[in-house]
Amino acid sequence: MQEPRRNRKKTRATSMDIAHRAGVSQATVSRVLRGSPLVNAETRKRVEDAVRELNYKVDRHASSLRTQRAGTLALLLFEDPTPDESHINPFFLAMLGSITRACARQGHDLLVSFQQLSDDWHADYEDSMKADGLILLGYGDYLAYESKLARLVEQGTHFVRWGPVLPGQPGVSIGCDNAEGGGLAGRHLLARGRKKIAFLGDASTHFPEFFARYCGCDAALREAGLRMNPALQVDAASTEQAGYEAARTLLARGLPFDAVFAASDLIAIGALHALREAGLRVPEDVAVVGFDGTPMGRFANPPLTTVVQDTARAGELLVETLLRMVRDQPAESVTLAPTLDVRASSGG
Repeated sequence: MQEPRRNRKKTRATSMDIAHRAGVSQATVSRVLRGSPLVNAETRKRVEDAVRELNYKVDRHASSLRTQRAGTLALLLFEDPTPDESHINPFFLAMLGSITRACARQGHDLLVSFQQLSDDWHADYEDSMKADGLILLGYGDYLAYESKLARLVEQGTHFVRWGPVLPGQPGVSIGCDNAEGGGLAGRHLLARGRKKIAFLGDASTHFPEFFARYCGCDAALREAGLRMNPALQVDAASTEQAGYEAARTLLARGLPFDAVFAASDLIAIGALHALREAGLRVPEDVAVVGFDGTPMGRFANPPLTTVVQDTARAGELLVETLLRMVRDQPAESVTLAPTLDVRASSGG
């Protein structure tokens, strides 16, 4: 028996249907429909064929809402454990200022949102029209964070992050050449006659920036016929308390060392306190080098030698790169060269 005409409901093809037919993501369908140059010819043809086959009609009203720009970029800043109520790694404060100035120069507002890594922070800000794209600062365990980045890519979210530039990573990153930074620290300490260099910081793929710093220092030592001793490596998060506790753990092992390379300035400053409590002189007995170039390192006791990351240029590139993506222009990951600021903690 034929179903009465009045009960038939004609379903309209959606962009999800097009994506399924063409074997691409919804984000790719969206790019094709708005004429983005980022889609290659073969993929574009598959999407256009699917559009014709399914007789897909673009909802012009919805399309205009999706393509309307908010004129705002969102900065997602992930909370770090700190001894005060700020929950902000001081390294990111300098970058925050640079990002804010870069947004102002580009005529955009900046929405700053504090996030906890355990939250569902990868919700799509663009669909809610809060912002045209996301800048991500801080990430914790990279292996846990990577899946959320992949989700953003699948959603077609415009985002760029500060972090390591890794092969096959999801999305676009602006980062420091951490291995070169580790090499700067290692060569500097070798030039000061130090051969037994301890490393404070997690040296694993869970924390690729710290790991690259460790490997860079090890490469510098190997060039001199030496190597890092794994027994002189202690895991530490990027806080002063963690650095203090890691240095105490190192001292308790009773192994000789004449230098400490800390994976961050905060770790180094905590280590300085532990070394001083143990009656060791810095730099006479133990030279100390940090990483980041935070302003507080200048006022450590003694002033801290540190590998400096270019936060000013980083902030500019994060904004410029994100705006290129928002405008459907090609955008690439960039690695910035670090420098070494030599101070009294290493005998400078």
